[in-house]
Amino acid sequence: MAAPQPAIMLPRELIHDTIALHNKPTVPIHYTSAQGKDTQENPRRLVIFLNGLMSDKSAWLPVMAGIIRKHGDTGFPSLLVYDRYGQGMTEEQDPQDQGREMGRGHDVADVVQDLHQLLVQIGKGKLKCNAEELSLVFVASSIGCVIARLYAQRYPGSVEALLLLDSMMSNSNFDWWPDPDSNNFDPEGLPADVTIEVLREQRAKFAAMFAPDVINKEGLNRRNVADLLPYSDKPLLSGPGGERPLLIVVEHDPEKFASESFRSMGTPISLSMKYSNPLWHEYNQGLLKITDPERAIGPLVAQGSVVLIAQAQVLA
Repeated sequence: MAAPQPAIMLPRELIHDTIALHNKPTVPIHYTSAQGKDTQENPRRLVIFLNGLMSDKSAWLPVMAGIIRKHGDTGFPSLLVYDRYGQGMTEEQDPQDQGREMGRGHDVADVVQDLHQLLVQIGKGKLKCNAEELSLVFVASSIGCVIARLYAQRYPGSVEALLLLDSMMSNSNFDWWPDPDSNNFDPEGLPADVTIEVLREQRAKFAAMFAPDVINKEGLNRRNVADLLPYSDKPLLSGPGGERPLLIVVEHDPEKFASESFRSMGTPISLSMKYSNPLWHEYNQGLLKITDPERAIGPLVAQGSVVLIAQAQVLA
């Protein structure tokens, strides 16, 4: 069943449509777009919203509506959001996964290639330009941040700016905590309220939820994400005109994350505060190095926000 659209009144500028990629003509992709208005500064700018693993384009529609309402008189750039195969309104799985075991088909590199093909076709059809002429701005969440980074890496000179919201750690298998079976394990280093039994339980819970080999509804194979993007701090990205892209990194509220982890998964707050939150913050600090220092902002904390645990609740 297709995901319902949000129960809000959307501006008439937002148009819902479908498109079949030329290389995958059997399954149409659902998308929502708005043609830019009075964009004299950069008429080829296109803002693209990239979904997380367990969300869909309906989550971005209020944001797009807000942009149009706020800047309708002064002008706004073209806007685009879409549901990947197996997501939201695009209910059917990626055609290239046919005959493969669920979750062992297309990967993030394939998603990037599909996104480029989508931009080629929408560029020619709606924006009357080639994809290479577009100046892209990515607004991404969770694994959408991984997609945005890999796209900017594989299509240098195309991405003007990136807003990365609580990025998935591309080089992590979510094995955040000490391994009690390791030869180097020191039980004295654990927080006072965490026993070895609790540590084992939490490691098993998070592995069952978030490990790269866990199958997701989208059918996206995450096993090779760490191979595609093994570092948070490189490579340097190239934007239009030889400049580095503008980059803003936003991370979740560490205290909110810890409290929600405890509420929903029983994770001791001390475990989150000592291990997972610092590790995630270090990753976000690394992201700032994929552009020039003067072009990087963050990591900013989104007070009261938490993404990963909300995904866990959906998965559960």
